[in-house]
Amino acid sequence: MSFAHLTLATQDVVASSQFFQNTMGWTPISRPGNIDRTADWLNIAPGQQLHLLRVEGFEVSTFEAEFGRHFAVFYKGSQFNSLKARLVENHAELINPIRDTPFERFFFKDPNGYIFEVIDEEGYRPE
Repeated sequence: MSFAHLTLATQDVVASSQFFQNTMGWTPISRPGNIDRTADWLNIAPGQQLHLLRVEGFEVSTFEAEFGRHFAVFYKGSQFNSLKARLVENHAELINPIRDTPFERFFFKDPNGYIFEVIDEEGYRPE
């Protein structure tokens, strides 16, 4: 079994899509024609996608946190500084981890309020 896609609700699909394209380098892909709302599909990695859907009145959960709901992705630690700079330039909030780990990582809050954890794929060792 592998991860197929993650769906995130947003009030602004275009801005959300541009954020992930500009910061994470995720690329737009075609989406099905049977969706009755504004949406965008992005390719995260081979066979893994992010689906963004406009949801009227959407509000992010108050449980977005390191010890709550968040989304974790691997990224090359040697590229963390440039990624952090792009995140800040695109209005993300960088968040330091609460818990120490034997590998480098950090968190960010996207403009929607979702929390993402970025883990150094080069130095990752499961605890």
